Amino acid sequence: MRNLLILPALLLAFVGLISSAKAAQRCALGAAGTTQRVAVGETGRTMLLHVPAAYRPGVPMPLLFVLHGSGGNGAAILRQSGLEATSDRHGFLLAAPDGGIPLDRGFVWNIPGVPTVAGKVPGPGDADDVAFFRAAIDWLAAQGCADRARVYSTGLSGGGRMTSWLGCVASDKFAAIAPVVGLRAGNPLAADPRRPDPATCRPAKPVPVIAFAGDADGTNPIQGGGAGYWQYTMDAALARWAELGACRAGPLRRDLAADLHEQLYTACSAHAEVAGHIKRGAGHVWTADNEAMWRFLSRYRRR
Repeated sequence: MRNLLILPALLLAFVGLISSAKAAQRCALGAAGTTQRVAVGETGRTMLLHVPAAYRPGVPMPLLFVLHGSGGNGAAILRQSGLEATSDRHGFLLAAPDGGIPLDRGFVWNIPGVPTVAGKVPGPGDADDVAFFRAAIDWLAAQGCADRARVYSTGLSGGGRMTSWLGCVASDKFAAIAPVVGLRAGNPLAADPRRPDPATCRPAKPVPVIAFAGDADGTNPIQGGGAGYWQYTMDAALARWAELGACRAGPLRRDLAADLHEQLYTACSAHAEVAGHIKRGAGHVWTADNEAMWRFLSRYRRR
């Protein structure tokens, strides 16, 4: 009788080993600690994908998209951000796609109703970048590589604005966002561009936000103004995200370092927080502290 009881247990263990092996084979994105270009499912598009050094086959990883600025590309933002090393330290999958609209030697992102840096408002014939991100997440999750509950986005300048847009329209896919010199909370209001238009940013659920900027940025000034897609202040953007998150405390303003201060909203719905890190004297560059960014993002899972 004892042998009869042991056999089913051995069979279950064997099936478990086979399942684990299949899971490990399914996530075949390259060797740990390497970056390569991959074709994304049926989208017809590719992206650079960094597999962290700490990758364990068969275990879905957190996924962070890093989005290039206007006129840039995925390879450039990997160099600028230094996030590959952060990925290796903390074990998250890092994806760097190119925007859907070609511009000169690079690309720009399709944010509906907002002119690109070339002055053109994307039309129906332009690639749908939001649809691409949705498909990329689904594809990576189906491969057994990405954890659907732990998907995040960051980006520089135009990539920060695209990251903000993903927070507005794809909160069902992204657990938190971290724009760099590009935080928006919807398009400028036509009747008063110094305010965000509430109708253009209505996330289905609260979105935790950490944004980074420099107070000497002349391209996307935190004081507002600038290009037509910019206009309202960073303070207004943070306040709008706090409103969307039903935050009940803030803004708390405090110095984090001699050249860095924070504006923070807390006690938000679904435990979300909204934070802005402003670096004194910094311009239109990658101002993010990657370790601080990942500490913030990794606290959140999509519910």
